[in-house]
Amino acid sequence: MNVLFHHRTRGQGAEGAHIRGVVKGLRQLGHTVNILSFPGAEPDSQSNKKSSPHKNLSPKKEKKGLLKSITDLTKYAPEFVFEFLELAYNLVAWFRVRKYTKKFQADFIYERYSLFMFASVWWAKRTSKPIVLEVNDSCLVERVRPLTFHKFAKKIECWIFQNATGLVFISGRFQQVATDAYGSIAPSVISPNAADLDNFVIDHEKGNALRLKLGVEDKVVAGYVGAFVQWHGVEWFTEEIVKTLANHPYLIIMLVGDGARFEPIKKIIADAGLENQFILTGRVTHDEVSSYLSAMDFGILPDSNDYGSPMKLFEFMAMEKGMVAPSFSPITEVVADNNTSWLFPANDKQACIKKVFEVANNKTSQINVGKQARTYIENERQWKHNAEQLISLI
Repeated sequence: MNVLFHHRTRGQGAEGAHIRGVVKGLRQLGHTVNILSFPGAEPDSQSNKKSSPHKNLSPKKEKKGLLKSITDLTKYAPEFVFEFLELAYNLVAWFRVRKYTKKFQADFIYERYSLFMFASVWWAKRTSKPIVLEVNDSCLVERVRPLTFHKFAKKIECWIFQNATGLVFISGRFQQVATDAYGSIAPSVISPNAADLDNFVIDHEKGNALRLKLGVEDKVVAGYVGAFVQWHGVEWFTEEIVKTLANHPYLIIMLVGDGARFEPIKKIIADAGLENQFILTGRVTHDEVSSYLSAMDFGILPDSNDYGSPMKLFEFMAMEKGMVAPSFSPITEVVADNNTSWLFPANDKQACIKKVFEVANNKTSQINVGKQARTYIENERQWKHNAEQLISLI
């Protein structure tokens, strides 16, 4: 089938990886996919173009400068202005979806759902064109940017969820929240995140070389990769573990990434005098991530939420690394405790620290769980599996 993948995101970070992954999964099943991005946002440009023959339909004249200008505006604008712009984008979305669906002769539209964006579902319903929405956000869950027009957003969302051809939820919890709020919704499937094994290739030689370079070849290395933001829990994790880390000199904590909480975390470590047991790499390129994962013995996911599907969990498991992770339901849906990763009671900080030390002292568990995690990804959580699920809705 010919598929038009429409989204209104910047196509960066985890969302970009998710878009590229689903597109690749669809292509592996033999479908043709074109991506219709927000002008200037091109998630496929971050991947190897030789291995990405799908076309991005944003015209060349729609420069990235437009994306940057709008991003800068929405970054500093009041929330109500941001929401008005989201509503106004429906005019753009209606014109572009209509144009490229016809031009591409798309058999169906796959869209990454965005708040207030109803035009594509309205047009698809009007023309009897199947449209499946991938739901990663909602006015029903806690968001980084709280909504001003919450009731209006909820009414629009209810209509969208009831009139789409199908819905793809990233967790059972998310599906249940939507069902409880809106009653009868479109047919849906639960499709957590996945990993692209072509991007996460296990390379013990590179991992050992990096460990040697960092001077931790004889240590146990527990690591985190991602943004240093409040809701990922890296700051509280650092505050808690420095209290007893000196009693475990064999353990190194490697924190890969950058963000708003980087400097506060760096200060916590310096104040505790434990710079010798922490490695803060700062931001690294996408190509370097697999090398740092290879250098770790296991991963740490201090915090999450009760509806999301953390991308890093799947990437660590793809690299044969289990993670110490909180027992939120979206995580327990994909993790078998002491089999593909290790769970601790969600929101229990002391249990998290205790579990980290417990795993750090068990090399056999690190190896066995890592291998079982990789097998799970190979068998059940590659992007082609997600593609199979969404196609079942058509």
